[in-house]
Amino acid sequence: MVRYAAGRYLLDREQAYFDAAVADIFGFYAVQVGLPRIDFLRNSRIPKRISCASAEPAAVLADPMFLPFESQSVDLLLLPHVLEYTGHPHQVLREAERVLRPEGRLILSGFNPRSLWGLTQVLQGAEKGFPWNGHFLNISRIKDWLALLGFELAAGRMCCYRPPVNQENWLRRFRFMEPAGDRWWAMGGGVYQLQAVKRVHGMRVLMPGWKEEVPARVAPALAARKVLDFSRYRMHRDKR
Repeated sequence: MVRYAAGRYLLDREQAYFDAAVADIFGFYAVQVGLPRIDFLRNSRIPKRISCASAEPAAVLADPMFLPFESQSVDLLLLPHVLEYTGHPHQVLREAERVLRPEGRLILSGFNPRSLWGLTQVLQGAEKGFPWNGHFLNISRIKDWLALLGFELAAGRMCCYRPPVNQENWLRRFRFMEPAGDRWWAMGGGVYQLQAVKRVHGMRVLMPGWKEEVPARVAPALAARKVLDFSRYRMHRDKR
């Protein structure tokens, strides 16, 4: 399916991440948007798993900006490399927020422009085709969009620190960059992966105290006052 060494290297790293990330997320419905030929939900325990994309072999054909799912109906939503290949990435995230249930999980990945992969995109140019024809987005911008939509970041990491070379022997020579990148160049990975939770803050309505006082609560005090007044009258009469 993947012809080039860099593509296989990228797929192996991302597949391992998604396999671990989805394993402990539970619910009823999980949706993967984009890349329908790759099953990033294969390790999920959620019974109903749906692939959605604008082309086959996706089970549901739809534009990521207009997902054909009910609001608050999805427990887990994957967006692998969707944001950098759409003209309106913020709208895609808005749709993700709409379809996710409260406390639902969003997992996305994208190419990091501040990496060797981002530098290669600048040098190669969009005419070289996928993946260099996408609009690589800064991870800080993605985090800002998620915060504005009410998401809370739960986890994240970088991967693919090696340069995107298509010779297998060169990729093997650069394998030392993977652990070194995690330790010394944490934000320089070629791909970022984020997990976010949809938070819906509860609201408590405070009602004004419009209830009238119950006469029964005041009656004992009034009765005691009447008894006291009568006692004073009798004492005054006896003195006379």
